[in-house]
Amino acid sequence: MADYSSNHRTNPVIKGVSYSLAHVPGMLRHGSKPSRELSRDPSLLKTFLGHLQTFEEAVSYPPNQVFIGNLDPEDLTKIKTPWYRNPVAQASRWGAFGEIMPEDEFYGMLKICDEFDLIWLDTDLVQQIASKLREHPLARPEDMQRLGEGVSLEQIENKLNEEQAMPLYVGGSRLVGCCQRPRGEGAGEDPNLIPHILIENLAARASGVLALRRLIANTGEAENIDYLLGCGEEAVGDRYNRGGGNLAKAIGEPCGCVAASGSDVKAFCCAPVHALVLAAGLVNSGIFENVAVVAGGSFSKLGMKFQGHLRHDMPILEDVLAGVAIWVSRDDGKSPVIRLDSIGKHEISSGSSQQSILEKLVVQPLDRMGLGLTQIDKYATEMQNPELTEPQGSGNVPQINYRTIGSYAVIRNEIQRDELDHFVQIHGMPGFSPTQGHIASAVPVMGHSVRKMINGEMERTMFLAKGSLFLGRVTQLSDGMSFLLEKNRGAK
Repeated sequence: MADYSSNHRTNPVIKGVSYSLAHVPGMLRHGSKPSRELSRDPSLLKTFLGHLQTFEEAVSYPPNQVFIGNLDPEDLTKIKTPWYRNPVAQASRWGAFGEIMPEDEFYGMLKICDEFDLIWLDTDLVQQIASKLREHPLARPEDMQRLGEGVSLEQIENKLNEEQAMPLYVGGSRLVGCCQRPRGEGAGEDPNLIPHILIENLAARASGVLALRRLIANTGEAENIDYLLGCGEEAVGDRYNRGGGNLAKAIGEPCGCVAASGSDVKAFCCAPVHALVLAAGLVNSGIFENVAVVAGGSFSKLGMKFQGHLRHDMPILEDVLAGVAIWVSRDDGKSPVIRLDSIGKHEISSGSSQQSILEKLVVQPLDRMGLGLTQIDKYATEMQNPELTEPQGSGNVPQINYRTIGSYAVIRNEIQRDELDHFVQIHGMPGFSPTQGHIASAVPVMGHSVRKMINGEMERTMFLAKGSLFLGRVTQLSDGMSFLLEKNRGAK
């Protein structure tokens, strides 16, 4: 097998990774599923609010600590389940990869990202937020001006009574603000500019900004980023251009990325891996030297599986908005390399079965490189936290994927059938990601893999993501993309 990393200095590498979580229990009722169910049965609200987590509980929740880098995914195997009953002692909101931001501060980030006076916040809350955000390590000089002084609670209540606006709560039930329709001719009639969609857009921007600012602080100068690739699921636009998008540039603006252009990649849950492959190609070609892949959280998916949590008398754990940012750059001799000869893709002619998808994304790329399934240290696939999915009957998604990959190892005589569980244990890992669709698809593992490869603890991770194109009701196709991340062998 050729020494891939010795070829040239245009090898694309992962120079930095960051993640953010914003704990938003007050927004939970506005998630797509909770808002529909609470509208059908308003008496459910009391039970719903009684199952919200406090900020301290969210910070000490073991999967959240893994997400921000204070724990390794393997540490979850040593913590007794259910994890929500076994919090991490002395857990910190700050992690190696990012942070868990409390709800009041995130409302401040929403307002800082609000260019059109859509968000109104109570004066008392704004004063509280301002004192905290001034001390935040990622604060920028212009943030306080953007935050403003707030409005009275009476003005907020009048706005909610007079027109269609969305109330904003802290801790689930304390009214602190609202999101209103935009002003301007025709804006009030546009079904794509209603408060529910506008706050979805702003939440994606704000959580993406939080992740990108952390990436820049940890990795390099904002002015050095040439191009931004957004890979969130939100279709930002108006009635004439519902999915026009470019959240990438919108996220880059408050982060000081003044030299960057950008665009959005849309591929449902698969978009981050598509975006990373495209970023690697742009760097390898020499078109751009530094590309940042960024995505904010999915507001509509907050509380998506809350009914299963209530049914099992659990806290509603889908209460965070996640963000991710990844810096792709030229080979520096130390950062892990994206193997461009490893790209796997789900073709239009590929079948939609789990087996046919993994054949294209895992087996064929490894065959091309002369690698066996057991030569990959870890597989990063859909990393949904099973405590979010199992109560609602969706199963343990990562474990299902790992067993399917392992079954190929059995078929290819790389392992014996009775070694399948051992394969899953060695080459898989527990799921720990929020169920934010695109966020959960492979990329939460990136930070952990980069850290281990730089420390000499890991050789290779294969990243694979699958998408559901049929959700748009325009095709029955599935989607998928994969690549291999490998330890840098050093400049020759």
